[in-house]
Amino acid sequence: MTDLLDKFRNKIQLQDCIQGMSLLRPQSVDLIIADPPYNLSKGGNWSWDNAANLPGFGGKWKKTAEKWDSMSFEAYYCFSENWITEAKRILKLSGSVWVFGTYHNLGIVNVIFQRLGIEIINEIIWYKRNSFPNLSGRRFTASHESILWAHTGGKKREYYFNYQAVKNCEFPEDQLKKPGRQMRTVWDIPNNKNGVERRFGTHPTQKPIRLCQRIIIASSQPGDTILVPFAGTGSECVAAKLLGRDFIGFEIDATYKKIADARLKNAEAEAIQLDLTCGEVEESIVHTR
Repeated sequence: MTDLLDKFRNKIQLQDCIQGMSLLRPQSVDLIIADPPYNLSKGGNWSWDNAANLPGFGGKWKKTAEKWDSMSFEAYYCFSENWITEAKRILKLSGSVWVFGTYHNLGIVNVIFQRLGIEIINEIIWYKRNSFPNLSGRRFTASHESILWAHTGGKKREYYFNYQAVKNCEFPEDQLKKPGRQMRTVWDIPNNKNGVERRFGTHPTQKPIRLCQRIIIASSQPGDTILVPFAGTGSECVAAKLLGRDFIGFEIDATYKKIADARLKNAEAEAIQLDLTCGEVEESIVHTR
């Protein structure tokens, strides 16, 4: 097997992530942050132009409806099992993997984790206090997403956790987190993106850079290699670069890759989204309980 780790380092490849990961040697990356398709592009095409008139909603809004986000159950299960299998193979025992999702996809991810012997450490609830209202009036307003944090280190639980950093850092956007208090599993991080995050273009499921920042600080060290299988417009890669980590990204859409590459070239302009003093906190522990 040809190992292309160094060739791929600090670049986003225009390539399917399953094929790309297959070229990397076993246990070669320190952290994986995966924002896969949620498989929720079903039903009607909802949109709302008047959101621009309401504070905190960031302008026009439409439901995600992309071909890459619509699969049969069987196809989505196979797709998820394939990329997670490769992710497990290339992840170090001291590393961990974070997977974004909702009830649409995380039940499948959970089952695959259990089948493959990947232990879930925590389920993080990302609370979005500025969520869009429910337009149909037929269900509660969705105000959160979940993130599964898991590892492959077996009973020794060797994964890296920067407990002191996330305990002592200030996260001013989070109304639930106080400095000096343990980080809880509910993260209050607004979903609106600063203009600098969107100036080269946007992705329908783009994550705010401050969310990516928190994950990277919590579970990696400066100099680590972070794999981003579904790079999109590059939020995780930009956060990794600004926090002194290497990254490897894969993206199948040339338009999104172009946006991500532009953001990476201008990453310092996005540093205003990061509290870089948190990235300098080196005191850490390895969780062994």
